[in-house]
Amino acid sequence: MIDPHAPAPPGAPPWRAPARIPVRQATGRFLVLAGVFVCAACGLVYELELIALASYLIGDSVTQASVVLSVMVFAMGIGSLAAKRLRRHAAAGFGAVEAILALVGGCSAMALYAVFAWTGDWGGLWADGPRWLLVAFSLAIGLLIGAEIPLLMELIQRIRRQDAGGAVADLFAADYVGALVGGLAFPFLLLPFFGQLTGALLTGAVNVVAGGCLVLGLFRRDLTCRARRLLVAANVAVLTVLAVAAALVDDFERAARTAVYGRDVRVAVQTDVQEIVLTGGTEGRPLDLFIDGRLRVSGRDERRYHQALVRPAMNGPHARVLILGGGDGLAAREVLRHPGVRHVEVVELDAEVVRLADRDPALSELNGHAYDDPRVHVTAADAFRWLRGAPAAAYDVVIADLPDPGITASTKLYSQEFYGLARRVLADGGRLSVHAGPVGSRPDVFWTVETTIRAAGLHTAPHQVPGHDTAFTTGRPARTPDDWGFVLAAPGGTPPLVRAGRDPGPRMTGLPASTLVHPRY
Repeated sequence: MIDPHAPAPPGAPPWRAPARIPVRQATGRFLVLAGVFVCAACGLVYELELIALASYLIGDSVTQASVVLSVMVFAMGIGSLAAKRLRRHAAAGFGAVEAILALVGGCSAMALYAVFAWTGDWGGLWADGPRWLLVAFSLAIGLLIGAEIPLLMELIQRIRRQDAGGAVADLFAADYVGALVGGLAFPFLLLPFFGQLTGALLTGAVNVVAGGCLVLGLFRRDLTCRARRLLVAANVAVLTVLAVAAALVDDFERAARTAVYGRDVRVAVQTDVQEIVLTGGTEGRPLDLFIDGRLRVSGRDERRYHQALVRPAMNGPHARVLILGGGDGLAAREVLRHPGVRHVEVVELDAEVVRLADRDPALSELNGHAYDDPRVHVTAADAFRWLRGAPAAAYDVVIADLPDPGITASTKLYSQEFYGLARRVLADGGRLSVHAGPVGSRPDVFWTVETTIRAAGLHTAPHQVPGHDTAFTTGRPARTPDDWGFVLAAPGGTPPLVRAGRDPGPRMTGLPASTLVHPRY
C-alpha cells in the first residue's frame, strides 16, 4: 500500500492519484498490455519493411540490415530519454507518438521506393537518396518506438501502482510477444498477401487505431477537451492519408516501375522470393528480364553470355547435365543444341521464373521453347540445399548460372563448400562452368571465385568474353562493365579444358577462398 502523504524517493516522479478509467483496474491493465502488444508488433513490421525494401532497392542485405538495426536501436535510447519530459502528460503524449509513428512508418516504404525510382538519374547527393532516406526513417521510427515504453509505463502505473520491477516485466513480456507476432506476420502474411507498400500502410492503420482507441477510450478523462479534439483530428487525418495512399498504391507502383524500367513493362510479378519484371520482347524491341531491380537477361547480347557459359563445359561427355539457376531456360537452350544430351536437370529457386520462361511468348521464343523438350526436368529448390541431397557422380556437366556473388544472398553459392558439393556430383571427366562476374571492373571478385573453386579441389581455366555485365544494372541508363568472366573447372585427371574467349590476364594472388562462415565478396 502506497502512502500518498509519504515523501517520494529521490528522483522518483511525484505521486498521482489513480487514473479515472471507465473499466475495472484489471481490465484497464489488460487493455494497456494489449496496446503494448499491438504497438510492438507494428514497430517490428516497420523495421523489417525497411530492411527488406532497402535490400531490394540498394542491395547488400547484410549492410542494410546492420544500418537499420543499429540506427534504430540507438534512436530508441534517445527516444526513451526524450519521453521523460512527456510523463506528466503521458496519455496525450502517447497518443501523439502513435499517430506520428503510424504516419511515418506506414508511408516509409512508399517514400523510399519513390526516392529510388525518381532520383536515381540525378547524380551527386541525390544518387544516394535511398540510403540517406533509409537512415532518416530508421532514426525517426526508432525515436518514436523508444518513446512508447516510458509513456506506457507511466500509464499502467496510473491505473494501479505496483513495484517498478513487476510493471517492467509485464510491459516487456507483452512487448516481446508482440514483436514475435509482428516478425512472423511480415513474411507469412503481409508480404505475400499485401506486398511491401500496402503491408506498411495497413500496419500504420492498425497502429493509429490501437493507439487512438487506448488513449481516447481508456484515458480520455486525463485529456482536456481541446486535447481530445486534436487527437481525434490527428488520428482521422493519419487514417485518411494512409487510406488514400492505399487506394493509389497500384497507380503509384506502375508509375514507379515506368520510372525505373521504362515504359515497356509487360510483366511485373512479386513472388515469395523476388520481384520479376519483363520488358520489351514485342514489335522488334529486345526483351529484358529484371530480378529485384537488376537486369539479369538482355536480349541484345545474352547469346554471347550463355554460349560462353555452356559451350566450353560441353566439350567432353555431356549426356547428363545439371543447371543450377538458369530458370529463364537460356542455358538449357544452349545445352540442348549439343547432340548426345539425354537428361537436363534445372534447379531453380523461384518456380515463377520457370513458369514465365515456359509460357511468356517472347521469353519462351528466346529460350527456344527449352521447357517443351522432354529431356528437361525442373526442380524448384535452393541450389545449395539441393546439392547436399544429390547423388554422387551423377552428372557429366554442371552449369552454375547464378546471381552475381556481390549480392549477399548469393555468397553461399560461391563458397568453397558449394563448389565441394558440385565436385561431388560430377562424374569422372566431368566439368563445372561458373559465371564469376566481370574481370575488368571487379577483378578481386572474379579471382576470389577462381581461388575458391581451386580451394575445393578443382583445376580451373578462367576466361572472359566481351559483353555487358547485367548483375547490377537497373532499367535506367548506367555505366556497365564491358566483359563477362567465367571459370571452367574440373577434377584432376580430366583432359585439358577448352576455354571460350580470351585469357583474363595474370591471376591475382594472395586472395583467400570464400567460405560459408567467412564470405569474401
